[in-house]
Amino acid sequence: MNPPDNRVRLNNMGGVSHTRPLLRSTAGILSATLLLSLPSLGMETPLSDEAVREAYFLGQRHEQDLSDLLAQYKTPLPMPESGPYISSVTLYTPFALVAQLSSQRTMNYSAQQAEADHRKHPEIVRVIIQIQLTESYPALIPRPQDPHTGSPIGYEQRPSDFWKDFQVAVLVKDQSLPPLDASGDPTYSCDTYGSCTLTGATLQFDYPADAFTSNSATIQITPPESDLVSVDFDLARLR
Repeated sequence: MNPPDNRVRLNNMGGVSHTRPLLRSTAGILSATLLLSLPSLGMETPLSDEAVREAYFLGQRHEQDLSDLLAQYKTPLPMPESGPYISSVTLYTPFALVAQLSSQRTMNYSAQQAEADHRKHPEIVRVIIQIQLTESYPALIPRPQDPHTGSPIGYEQRPSDFWKDFQVAVLVKDQSLPPLDASGDPTYSCDTYGSCTLTGATLQFDYPADAFTSNSATIQITPPESDLVSVDFDLARLR
C-alpha cells in the first residue's frame, strides 16, 4: 500500500545579609515554575517500569477503566456525503498497547512477565483505520456492458483488497513517517446461512515510537473516490 500539533516577581529586601538567601530561594521557585510551565514532550517513551506495571494492571482488571482508557485513543468521524466512509482513526501509544496486550493474556500472567515481554522489542505506535462501504461506494460495482453481446450492465463484487487503493500518511513535524509494518483485512457481514457480504476493511500501521518527537501527530487518508481525511492527535494528552 502506498501509505500518504506555557514568573515570579522578586522583591528586593535590601542589605547584604538578605541577598544570597533570597536569591537561592528565588532560584528554586523559578526553576519549579519553569518546570511546571514547560510543555510536555508528547507521549511517554520509553515507558518506565512503573508505567509498564500500571498499564499491566489496567489490562488485567478487564473493567470499564480499560475501555475508558482505550476510547481516548480513538477518533470517530462523520459520514461523508459520498464515497467510502472512514469511520474512525485510532492511535495507540506504547502505554495503551501494553494495557491492551495485558487484557488479552490468560491466567498466570504476571507484572514481571509483562515487563519482560515489553522489553523484548522496541516500542511502537500503532495506527488503526476503519473503512466502511457506503451506498455510493458499495460492495457490488457496475460491470460495463459488453458491446459484442448487447448484454445489460451487470455487477461484480468489489475486490476484497480494495483498501490498497487508499493512501495513508502519518505526519510528525510535517514529515511523513515510514511504517515498520502495514497490513489490511477486509470485514464482512454474514447471515445465518453462511452467506457473507463485504462491508469494509481494517488497516493497521506500526511506527517506531521514538519517531514521535512532537506534541502532535496528523493522520491523513486519501480515498480513491473522495476528499482527503485528516485527523490530529494531541500526544501530550495521551499516556
